[in-house]
Amino acid sequence: MLALLAALACLAGFAVAELKTSPSGPVMSPPVKVTPQAGTAPPGQEQLAAVSWPADGVSAADISGLGLVAGPGATRPVPIASVAKLMTAYVVLLDHPLPAGGSGPDITVHPSEAAAYPSQVRDGDSLVPVVAGETLTEREALEALLLPSADNMAWILARWDAGSQAAFLARMNDTARRLGMTATSYTDPSGLDPSTTSTAADQVRLGLAAMRVPALAAIAAMPTAVVPVAGVVGNYNTLLGQDGIVGLKTGSTQAAGGCVLIAAWHKAGAHDTLIVAATFGQPGTAQTILPNALQAGHMLVLALDRALRSSGASVTGP
Repeated sequence: MLALLAALACLAGFAVAELKTSPSGPVMSPPVKVTPQAGTAPPGQEQLAAVSWPADGVSAADISGLGLVAGPGATRPVPIASVAKLMTAYVVLLDHPLPAGGSGPDITVHPSEAAAYPSQVRDGDSLVPVVAGETLTEREALEALLLPSADNMAWILARWDAGSQAAFLARMNDTARRLGMTATSYTDPSGLDPSTTSTAADQVRLGLAAMRVPALAAIAAMPTAVVPVAGVVGNYNTLLGQDGIVGLKTGSTQAAGGCVLIAAWHKAGAHDTLIVAATFGQPGTAQTILPNALQAGHMLVLALDRALRSSGASVTGP
């Protein structure tokens, strides 16, 4: 079925001059020749073959060894929903690195954080259940943050890491600047606030950095995990394991639409190349925006993979 979707996306891109949103899911724009951002590509690898981008929203990719490939609206700031939690995890792991296979220190849930849970449920937030005095390891908290995209775990981690939400937000924004994410503004660690905005170009830059953190890359690639109280939790990124996809983060709100930041390995002979692709603002209903974003992101990864093969690029990463 996935192969059929990829083939249909390719055919649609070549056959139609202007494509709009299909009721059955995302569509791709006609393939266009793209050039990596000036100064980011090695000599002799300044162009990819034509890439079909999602027709809706904003998109970009970063290919290790090749550089930023700007899609439609790549530098336009937009709400990014729970994709913001990738920076939350990245900052926590900068401050509290996890050794290979290590669980990290314990984190205790405060009574006020547990007391807020019922009202957060009523508000429709993405959550994991918590109880006062519960302890989670750092790794378990990060699993709850990244897989079921728990907003309350983002707030708990921010308090634990920096002492307050405000102090943690300062860390998030300082880290963004150090990574060169000049068009990004984090106003809450969960991404629930629509004033948390970024660009597709900035987020693929973060994605490459995140994939260089072994604990973060490993957690983002997990389809399920077991955390205290909540038990087994699943990863909203249902693309894991398909076509080299190993991460990274999904998100969806009414303001942001459907959002995905995807990491995938492109294999060509003995070479492995890391592709990080972002597409935000995918349209649909409350029930379809995330599936639509996942489908658009998957099609984009397939399009970038085809472009790499057609161009004969031989680059490595991350």
